[in-house]
Amino acid sequence: MLVLLSNDDGVAAPGLAALREEITKIAEVVVVAPEINQSAAGHSLTLQRPLRVRDVDTDIYAIDGTPTDAVTWAFHKLLVDRKPDLVISGINAGANLGDDVTYSGTVAAALEGTILGVPSIAASLVDQNGANFEPSAQFIGRLVGWVSREGMPKNTLLNVNLPYLDGGTINEFAITRLGKRTYHDIIYEKVDPHGKEYFWIAGEPTSDLTDSDTDMRAIAEGKVSITPLNIDMTDYDWLNRLRSIKIKI
Repeated sequence: MLVLLSNDDGVAAPGLAALREEITKIAEVVVVAPEINQSAAGHSLTLQRPLRVRDVDTDIYAIDGTPTDAVTWAFHKLLVDRKPDLVISGINAGANLGDDVTYSGTVAAALEGTILGVPSIAASLVDQNGANFEPSAQFIGRLVGWVSREGMPKNTLLNVNLPYLDGGTINEFAITRLGKRTYHDIIYEKVDPHGKEYFWIAGEPTSDLTDSDTDMRAIAEGKVSITPLNIDMTDYDWLNRLRSIKIKI
């Protein structure tokens, strides 16, 4: 089995290193990841400038672009004669819960793998300050074993968020849907040393834990959240309603 690893934290990120070490035990691994941190890059491609790729080590490559660039280059240049059996993006330092998936470079790399017809997993460690990625990497390794046996539906990826564990084994998990995650105090206005105002997008997240089957509720209960995401964004209920009422414009 050939597994392509990528991320949005950059090729030197400890979460990627831990994942590579674990997945190498069960599969052949190739890493193609951004040269620097590309968090919140979303599913963006670099089209207005050339891309450069650097050989970091054996089967490890750094690209000066986005996570989507990394997976696209891997498929269409590096692995053109042998498509990977699985794409894994992560392990991200920080959660990708609820609405975060629309911004996430971690999810975007897995999304690109899915679009290109390969089963894909996005993995994120909820505690962005956590230093030990080993328990999370071990859980993803076991999940890879399950995916290799059972397969995945076409056009679907798995978004996995893992609670922080400093040691030991992560066992509890829940199959979840996306919850609602919003941010407050999102725009910070400052003045630079030249007297010019500037703005910084940041903010603290708030999570709705009302429903029991969401990704955020699972994490709040100390469980791994596994959420299947489909790349078909069509709202079929609304589609059928619009067709039935025969709107006139």
